[in-house]
Amino acid sequence: MNSRISTPRVHTPGAEAETAHPLHEFAMAFTSSPRGARLARRLASHRLDTWGHPYGGRVNETLTLITAELAANAVRHGHVAGRDFHVRLTHATGTVRVEVSDTRTERVPVLTDAEPPGDAESGRGLLIVAGLATRWEVARRDGAPGKTVWAELRLA
Repeated sequence: MNSRISTPRVHTPGAEAETAHPLHEFAMAFTSSPRGARLARRLASHRLDTWGHPYGGRVNETLTLITAELAANAVRHGHVAGRDFHVRLTHATGTVRVEVSDTRTERVPVLTDAEPPGDAESGRGLLIVAGLATRWEVARRDGAPGKTVWAELRLA
């Protein structure tokens, strides 16, 4: 596991250049509910399996967990009544990337290297993402209100 914690930055044009021409792509909107987050996780895992990253393998398990954390955050912190969240999964040469977009502009995630206090039951999701992903960022959403949190995993 990567012990380095990266701090999210606001998107700069061209940051997505590595996945501009993916070999495979999956994109779908989900209801902003726990059920939608669960479905996003399951479909991401299934898609990775069809792309040659089998269930139970390192790539599938890592990206499924990252997708689950980002989707749960979109539901919990990015929910706007009547609006869906979007998941985009791309597989380019040497990299797989997951993007989760919601319509809540004012709630941008902040990551510190400090754990939540005491026995807090939440607040560790992005620490998990930072530990598992090769790199990740928060970006303004193109063409719509909101933000996109994305994470990449470099393939061995």
